[in-house]
Amino acid sequence: MTTAHKTHTEGHSRAHTVSMWTLVSLIIGSTVGSGIFALPQNIGSVAGPGAMLTGWLIAGVGMLSIAFVFQILARRKPHLDSGVYSYVRAGLGDFIGFASGLGYWLGSVMAQVGYATLFFGTIGYYFPIFRNQWVLALAVSVLTWSIFFMLTRGIKQAAVMNVVVTVAKIVPILAFIVLVAFLGFSWDKFTFDFWGESSGLSFSKQLQGIMLYTVWVFIGIEGASVYSKQASKRTDVGRATIIGFLSVLGLLVAVSTLSYGVLTQQELAALPDNSMAAVLEAVVGPWGGVFISIGLCLSVLGAYVSWQMLCAEPIVLMANDGLLPKRLGRANNAGAPITAQLISTVVIQFFVIVFFANQTSYNAMVQLATIMYLLPYIFSALYLVLLALRADKNPAEDTQNTENAEVRPDRATNSKHLVVAAVAFIYSLWLIYAADLVYVLFGALAVLPGIIPYVLTKRARGERLFNAFEWVVVALVVIGAVFAVVGLVNGSLVL
Repeated sequence: MTTAHKTHTEGHSRAHTVSMWTLVSLIIGSTVGSGIFALPQNIGSVAGPGAMLTGWLIAGVGMLSIAFVFQILARRKPHLDSGVYSYVRAGLGDFIGFASGLGYWLGSVMAQVGYATLFFGTIGYYFPIFRNQWVLALAVSVLTWSIFFMLTRGIKQAAVMNVVVTVAKIVPILAFIVLVAFLGFSWDKFTFDFWGESSGLSFSKQLQGIMLYTVWVFIGIEGASVYSKQASKRTDVGRATIIGFLSVLGLLVAVSTLSYGVLTQQELAALPDNSMAAVLEAVVGPWGGVFISIGLCLSVLGAYVSWQMLCAEPIVLMANDGLLPKRLGRANNAGAPITAQLISTVVIQFFVIVFFANQTSYNAMVQLATIMYLLPYIFSALYLVLLALRADKNPAEDTQNTENAEVRPDRATNSKHLVVAAVAFIYSLWLIYAADLVYVLFGALAVLPGIIPYVLTKRARGERLFNAFEWVVVALVVIGAVFAVVGLVNGSLVL
């Protein structure tokens, strides 16, 4: 046996020996990020306890269906391995696939600015120099470019760092839940204004306001589809997805619920971005705030490094697939995708300038990034709907004999897939409806410049630019971008 063949065989063996509980930990680790640390203020700014619990119920069903969409697609189309956008491209064509990949990339880029803002904002609570808007912008820029130069040398996260980051974010969250539950939670305070009447918002408006925050804290749940390919048994994947998802949902609901039992909705809304630290500080004193802040900083810093590295991936994949110029996917001598990383870093820097010049809040950055992430969610769900409808009309034998063969389930299983996809698609569309229109319009404006290299690439390859459906999507993007520009000029729209 040759060395190369031996390495391939060993890699293949390892790739399918991941246990169910390891899958669960991977799903939890990829989903729990910075959002949970800001959750008490985020939720408190828009909803009372009643709307909060209802919102989590809806989000639980909706986001679990989205997680299952990616898991089902990973099983049915195992040969599509170019990221979440590849499913969309396969089912809805080049441009819709490109738009989904672009949206995912833009969401990741904007999220980077949000991560760094939360990181330095937390440090600023203890070191006042970082409370200055321009010092904060400079610090974010220095961090971004420092990580870029590190990544160009081919330096990647070590396994030890991943372990440290995971422990750093889970232990403080569990400590928060235990300490607040036993030392600070008041049932009377939790039920005092249960339906949030003092906020002056109707129940439906509160529910609408909470939705994008619930999506933000679940970003990464699509990673379960990647991990599913490493499972030792196919039956473990579904169980791990449910257990991992419910574990994350339990943490999020616990943090949200317990916070309302310590501070009123108005008090929560007035907290800084690192609001979990402020809630625990109100229960046990200053040391609690410091404890949570340290966990947040380690967690966010780890996420910042890994996401800046992953920001380049959509550009590389789309360049390799012929949707962007081939040179954008090139790597340097160290194996780093230098051009894609440089473009991502420059765009991050651009958003740093835009966001800080407009004094954009962390909340606004989060909501705008979430709108971008919704693009691959919506179109992937639509693809599975179409896939299930076509398969239902033309049932076939399950062809999962070879690893990369397309899997066509029986009629009963296919019907279940159709229900899951329909729930995910309707939920995703409702999220767009629930979003503040300003984020939808600014999202269209952010997407518009990215269409230019796509058009140039298609022209260079002598291929048709858009079909009829794609022209409609392009028209909607242009109209939204025009409204955004007009709103910026006349001052009616601000971030």
